[in-house]
Amino acid sequence: MKYAIVESGGKQYRAEEGATIDVDLLAVNKGDTVTLDAVLLVSDGENIAVGTPQVKGAAVKTSVVDHVKGPKLTVFKYRPKKRIRVKTGHRQQYTRLLIESIEKE
Repeated sequence: MKYAIVESGGKQYRAEEGATIDVDLLAVNKGDTVTLDAVLLVSDGENIAVGTPQVKGAAVKTSVVDHVKGPKLTVFKYRPKKRIRVKTGHRQQYTRLLIESIEKE
């Protein structure tokens, strides 16, 4: 099983060929290709290459499937005895990437 650990937006993701991952919103259009160069680890089943901090010559080629919204979060601020109640919500924007290939020189 070939997989890689990549970094995008300060977060780390496990990328397998043919799978999708949701990363923080990227300024790209649907259908574009994105190359993730910050590869921290590459494994092809037998050999494992760990970077210091990145694996040189490794890249993950992806394509943008869609832009999606995450689950809705409810934020409720409350101060007892002071009549302060504030209710807000938030939905994070994500970009869904399809992993096409994991390349290592």
